[in-house]
Amino acid sequence: MRSASVRKEQGDAGMEERLRIDKWLWAARFYKTRALAVDEIGKGRVLVNGQPAKPAKEVGPGDRVMVNKGYPPIEVVVEGISRVRGPAPVAAKLYRETDESAERRARAAEMRRLAPEPSLDYFDGRPTKRDRRILAALRGK
Repeated sequence: MRSASVRKEQGDAGMEERLRIDKWLWAARFYKTRALAVDEIGKGRVLVNGQPAKPAKEVGPGDRVMVNKGYPPIEVVVEGISRVRGPAPVAAKLYRETDESAERRARAAEMRRLAPEPSLDYFDGRPTKRDRRILAALRGK
């Protein structure tokens, strides 16, 4: 990998455009602020080409980025670079989600949809006035 000074001397001729991962995540609307992106990168929740990244890691078209914002993590391929944060339809053109990632997310969404509501096992709604009186009597109030 070439150093920044060598790149400046050579100019942009023949070099593919690259951008810091924290700026790219912000521009692609994965995180609302660059500070949040830096925090998540620091926690190891962002991988670039399968390796943990630092905020200054540069990404370009063709790089694979895995963002662990929830279950399951989202894996995308960088399609474009933008130095500004634009509207969501424009930001969506900066990346392409891999087929495996889309399949994992669809499977997880289906499992969540079919899962029983957790609170149904424990509660029948809010206690009524009568229920509260019974509870108060049991507690000795």
